[in-house]
Formats: sequence, C-alpha cells, structure tokens
Amino acid sequence: MTIHSSRLTATLRMALAAAGLVLATGAALAAEGNRQAVAGSTIAQERQNCMDGNTNQDRDACLREAGAAKQESQQGKLRDSGDYRSNASKRCETLPADQKADCERRAMGEGSVSGSVDSGGVVRELVTPVPATK
Repeated sequence: MTIHSSRLTATLRMALAAAGLVLATGAALAAEGNRQAVAGSTIAQERQNCMDGNTNQDRDACLREAGAAKQESQQGKLRDSGDYRSNASKRCETLPADQKADCERRAMGEGSVSGSVDSGGVVRELVTPVPATK
C-alpha cells in the first residue's frame, strides 16, 4: 500500500508542477501580448500625430521616425527603462568637476524651468551664490 501511495503522490506532484508551468507560460505570453498591444497603440497614435501635424517636425521626418520606432519596438529594442535619475546624471558626466554638481542639481529638479519642447527647448536655471573674493 505504501508503494502505491508514494507513486500516487509522485504523479500528483508532477501533475501540479506541469500545471504550474502551463499557468506561468500563459501569464508570460499574456504579458508580452499586452506589451506589444500597448506599443502598437502608442506607435499608431504617434503616426496619427504626424498625419495631423501635431508635432514639431515636418510630416515626412515624423513618419520616418515613427516607422523607425515601430521597427525598434518589434525587435524589442525600444524600451523605457524608467531610470530617469540615472539618465539625468549621465548627462552631467562629461562636464568639468566645477560644473557637474550644479548640473546634477538642475537635472534633479532644483531651480527654475522655462520654455518647452514645443517652443524649441527647455531652459533649467539654478542660481548658486558664490562668496566674493577679497
């Protein structure tokens, strides 16, 4: 009776493991399908913005960029890391040491911001008082 019971237990364990694998695979495929659907929707919206003239680019350049983004997305190369702090810090890496700290402070939101992408650029300004030399 013990041998039969252990075989049943082993079979049950294998069946549960297989069911878990099927569920995990299904969830992964659903997530990938959802990611592709969102990317396709975003790219379609970008293309429509190009056609409607709602960008700062001429229509041909806008459509080329939208097509390139679509291709990158299909190849899995178009990703938003969401690591904005790291990206902001990387922009300041090439500056001389005496300018780097102020650059990083501006990148993290200190100071004032004026302008817009639509108007041609965003200006970030940070006033740092420096004591007068004698």
